[in-house]
Amino acid sequence: MSDTAPSENPYGTPTTTGPEPIRPSQGRVNALVRGLLKVPVLSGIVGKRLATLHVTGRKSGAVYAVPVAYTVHDGALLIGTSLRPWVKNLRGGAEVRLSRGRSPESFTATVHSDEQAVLDLYTVIARDNKQNAKFNGIGFTADGEPSKADIYQTWQQGGVVVELTPR
Repeated sequence: MSDTAPSENPYGTPTTTGPEPIRPSQGRVNALVRGLLKVPVLSGIVGKRLATLHVTGRKSGAVYAVPVAYTVHDGALLIGTSLRPWVKNLRGGAEVRLSRGRSPESFTATVHSDEQAVLDLYTVIARDNKQNAKFNGIGFTADGEPSKADIYQTWQQGGVVVELTPR
């Protein structure tokens, strides 16, 4: 994200107001999704694009289980999100575990927050998962492509992309 005040969007007028805010019920929804992702038959249905990311707190050492939507791209997994507190624990190439309905896998996390990387990687994510794009405030142009104005707006409002590379 930029360290300066938001500037005019160089890609035009966004079609949305940006990423959806975190609702007060999000903790309960996350707990439900985590539970569904543990059930063998349901995890294959519910978890087609969802997984549980296990993040270790930098200061507390506590392990947080965060349900995330992901996209597979060039041998890595991409997670588009706002700069949530759990993302701060991934700085500096942190090792994380990810459960996709089977034994957790180990990954190295890279947080992309610079404008060009967020624009490029969010475009990949939005093309792959329209529901995730909607959640992150990204609409589509008449030709079906993700709106660059919307992705830029998401970046301005703190959007980042977490790239998980297998260890």
